[in-house]
Amino acid sequence: MDQKDSVEIYQKVDLTNDVTNVNEAALKRERKLRTKIDLCVVPTVTLLYLMCFVDRSNIGNARLAGFEKDLGLKGYDYNTVLSIFYISYILFEIPATLCCKLIGPGWFLPLTTLGFGAMSVATAFVHTRAQACAVRFLLGIFEAGVMPGCAYYLSRWYKRSELTFRLGLWMTMAPLSGAFGGLMASGILKLKSFGSLHGWQMIFAIEGIITIGLSLVALITLTDRPETARWMTEEEKEIAVNRVKSERLNQAMLLDKIDMTKLKRGFSNPITLATSFIFMLNNITVLGISFFLPTIIRSIYPGRTTVQVQLLTVPPYILGAASTVLITTLSWRLNSRQTLIALTGPLVVVGYAIFLATMNPNIRYAAVFLSASTTFSLGAMTNAQVSANVLSDSARSVAIGTNAMFGYIGGLIATWTYLPSDSPRYFIGNGINLGCAATWTIVAVGAGIWMKYDNKKRDEREAGAHEEVAGLTQKEIQDLEWKHPEWRWKA
Repeated sequence: MDQKDSVEIYQKVDLTNDVTNVNEAALKRERKLRTKIDLCVVPTVTLLYLMCFVDRSNIGNARLAGFEKDLGLKGYDYNTVLSIFYISYILFEIPATLCCKLIGPGWFLPLTTLGFGAMSVATAFVHTRAQACAVRFLLGIFEAGVMPGCAYYLSRWYKRSELTFRLGLWMTMAPLSGAFGGLMASGILKLKSFGSLHGWQMIFAIEGIITIGLSLVALITLTDRPETARWMTEEEKEIAVNRVKSERLNQAMLLDKIDMTKLKRGFSNPITLATSFIFMLNNITVLGISFFLPTIIRSIYPGRTTVQVQLLTVPPYILGAASTVLITTLSWRLNSRQTLIALTGPLVVVGYAIFLATMNPNIRYAAVFLSASTTFSLGAMTNAQVSANVLSDSARSVAIGTNAMFGYIGGLIATWTYLPSDSPRYFIGNGINLGCAATWTIVAVGAGIWMKYDNKKRDEREAGAHEEVAGLTQKEIQDLEWKHPEWRWKA
């Protein structure tokens, strides 16, 4: 080897090292920025959703404290009061999500939180079934945009692989709200009074006031999007935008204006519809647990006091929250969602099968843990999956809204799964939930197989992809969304 060859080799090595060092430095800056976003964005959104779920499900705790008796509710009146909430929720789901996009999550989420906090306080002053139904209807309007709004908001900040875990942290508030709500209700009920309010009235009033206070803080702390973040430098803003934009095929801008063609593509997307159906089935189970767990545990341990029953609702929710973090962490590390969605069903099936098979109180209480173990994770997993399988911001907003709307159709069904006439064994409610878990497992497996099949078909015709879009304008190409020949489904 002569000196010239030696110099050339060392120059190549130096160049490779320079590129490696640049890449490592870029990755280090991105990791540091992601941690900064985690600390500045996720906590506020998480707390908002916690109180959203608390203010929605605290009626289950109030029921044990005399809500039904004081309002003179009989027969199926309680189920009717629950149902009214979901009627308004379903009707306003997609409009609320589009409103969130129009005015911006930084304003929309705190203001709608202020609204449902006020409705929680108002519930403390109802005296009749009609008044309770009216307030619950308004509560549904204000809460309709919270879940899809939060998921949509987080999708502005994170890449696909990262989003599932952050949604998981956020969605742990669903099970934790049950634990938190049970503990809070137990503590509140130990008070003699709160002003002129007593018993179950204090639960709604105190928790509503906490929500209102949190909404006012969120008005100050919640940043609408990366470009407006006061806590980021200009360089960090550019990195935050570009890293999310890098995953958007043929999209010229990260945040587009509302476009009807893209909205239709987001709604008609096959994976949006399949995943939304899974979430509908899942929410029958999740909200059945949220609304009826105190009632179920009272049927298991009829001799326990109200406070003891409230406390027994806490451990299953803790397990549900821990499982949600575990499953979404696996999803992030594996960059996979569909298989994990399918794997959530079997444990839930076993739990409800045990409910149907025995009346032994300790075994039935153990079955509650199985039923709650994996079911809460699908809120994060399904929202992440529909978000990963659309392109534009417009399509993403309507896809997440559709997923949430289907989910709360499941919530409406859930309000009629545990009926007084079915107590104490609840064959109907437990049987429905068993069937839902089995069905969503089958649908998830089927959707995963279809995605692989369709991706293979797209690969086979990839050579003619350019010809398929030839002659189309840039806007028409962008509007193709999942119909673009270069698009591939993300399982």
